[in-house]
Amino acid sequence: MKTKADRIANMPDYPFARWGEKVRAARAAGLDVIRLDIGNPDLPPPDKVVDALCSSARDPSAHGYPGYRGIPQLREGITSYYERRFNVNLNPQEEVVPLLGSKEGIAHLSLAILDPGDLVLVPDPGYPSYTMGAVIAGARVHKFPLLPERGFLPDLDAIPSDVALEAKVIWLNYPNNPTAATADLKFLEQAVAFAREHDILLCHDLPYCDVTYDGYTAPSVLQVPGAKEVAVEFNSLSKTYNMAGWRVGIAAGNPDVLASLFAIKSNVDSGQFLPVQEAAARALETPEDWIKARNRIYKERISTAVSGLAALGFPVSPQKATFYIWTRVPEGQNSEGFATALLENTGVSVAPGSFFGEKGEGYIRISLTSPKAHIAEAMDRIRKYISGLSST
Repeated sequence: MKTKADRIANMPDYPFARWGEKVRAARAAGLDVIRLDIGNPDLPPPDKVVDALCSSARDPSAHGYPGYRGIPQLREGITSYYERRFNVNLNPQEEVVPLLGSKEGIAHLSLAILDPGDLVLVPDPGYPSYTMGAVIAGARVHKFPLLPERGFLPDLDAIPSDVALEAKVIWLNYPNNPTAATADLKFLEQAVAFAREHDILLCHDLPYCDVTYDGYTAPSVLQVPGAKEVAVEFNSLSKTYNMAGWRVGIAAGNPDVLASLFAIKSNVDSGQFLPVQEAAARALETPEDWIKARNRIYKERISTAVSGLAALGFPVSPQKATFYIWTRVPEGQNSEGFATALLENTGVSVAPGSFFGEKGEGYIRISLTSPKAHIAEAMDRIRKYISGLSST
């Protein structure tokens, strides 16, 4: 009996699922593990969001099928957020689709618009789901590099012309996971022009737009005039409102592309739990002061980690967004080997850069989603481990 479809025959395990097994093994061996590997916010959502969830969940009528398109309150909350945050006007009926987390939407968009053999342009390093979605759809992937000498921004003009003309989709993600790089509106204007010139759908992933520091404001691709003709944008409540486990995401932009995405979703899922939708709508009304206060906590954590890493000789530089640090491993080490040794010898778990593509080899990503005291402890453990390596 065949138990695996051809489309996934050569698909590797999701790297963070595989890494999770290593973490469990380390804990089973008695290690006190400090997890700095996954982007899983440890801080709670706003109190009013939790209150809204609990209140709605006590309503006996709230537990049935919630509908496919999302309640009007949530769709209108999304459009109000985009108008307030980016000065972008969206039609809540045609230009917004609520998602069960943006990761789900990324995979389903690939099924909605890609045929077997289609070509997708994916950044390297980049979030693995861009590639996995294409693979599930039977599409081909061409990776373009994000290099440190360009501030981890792609050189779109360096993509071979024959590749660009054949491509159907290009993925971009700023503020960037894993590198923490940022892009300005001028770059997004160039990306929209590239997509228009080559008749490509531009998919921009924006979940870290509200995790920013020192006055930096991350732009939306939908701010570019005419962007909705060639682009869709993915967003999420996971990072902005500390709601990763709630699985609430957003797709916004081109109405024809979103209609195709909705056609897939309405046949695959039955919508989000109604109390989650009502609480998500409340989250989208959260005052900016709450976000700034939360970001100050991340900024303190970043300072703790940067000072600790710099003292050990790890190359680090100031960042304007995300809660990640992207830094090179010691000379002569590879990403997963170093991260594995660090986990097994110190209990500090970081993400190997190779999880994000070939250009991620030689790096690690450190996620600052643990309390400041834990981060300080992790830096001390790393210091002792590196000192031990130096003395042998």
